[in-house]
Amino acid sequence: MKAVILAAGKGTRLRPLTEDKPKVLVEVDGKPLIEYAFDSLIDVGVDVSEFVVVVGYKKEQIMERYDDEYRGVPITYAHQREQLGLAHALLTAEPYVDDDFVLMLGDNVFEANLGDVVNRQGEERADAAFLVEEVPWEEASRYGVCDTNEYGEITRVVEKPDDPPSNLVMTGFYTFTPAIFHACHLVQPSDRGEYELPDAIDLLIQSGRTIDAIRMNGWRIDVGYPEDRDEAERRLTDTAESSETTDDTTAESDTATMAESGSTPSE
Repeated sequence: MKAVILAAGKGTRLRPLTEDKPKVLVEVDGKPLIEYAFDSLIDVGVDVSEFVVVVGYKKEQIMERYDDEYRGVPITYAHQREQLGLAHALLTAEPYVDDDFVLMLGDNVFEANLGDVVNRQGEERADAAFLVEEVPWEEASRYGVCDTNEYGEITRVVEKPDDPPSNLVMTGFYTFTPAIFHACHLVQPSDRGEYELPDAIDLLIQSGRTIDAIRMNGWRIDVGYPEDRDEAERRLTDTAESSETTDDTTAESDTATMAESGSTPSE
């Protein structure tokens, strides 16, 4: 399965961190944002055949840094010449995608069940699957908000609504069939002059396509502001420390078990 990574943004809200680099090369805990996207897909076991990276602002820095592969996975670059919204960005990848694919925003840091979304797409029960997250109601208007039915299927998506229909929001991790490209072609510019991905998703829903909502198990940080980077670094540190504690506890338990049985680690 191919993975489309949207990485064309300027990151104006991240200044001064983005004054000399594209947003996805801002480092979080010593690693560029885009590498969290790459690694999260590879490390959860997604069989990624190719990364299609949509580049724009200071694209040369990304292309020179990663060239044509990352950890053995080929990279193809698609150039978004103008920043006209996520649906517009996705369309630049259309020539390189002809089957089901993953779409991921390049400025998120995830520690979550991404594999569940990909597996649901593989079951061929749905035409798309999204990782969604419950947020406090007062924060929902900052995101693309989803409505769902009793089967966990998404029935409506609204981009940054003043009056959110729910507190279930999109996280920037999706799987689609190529039908999304046709929907993107039909989208009209929004009030802010952009071609919005939620509008394309709504067209899919209106045409009878099934989109499953997969609830997030874990956490993610949308690194839009400098303080978000700080929060992501804190979360990563907490996760690493928790993992080390779990490993130490497991090792102690194994040692105790061997002692009770009269064996030694070398046996």
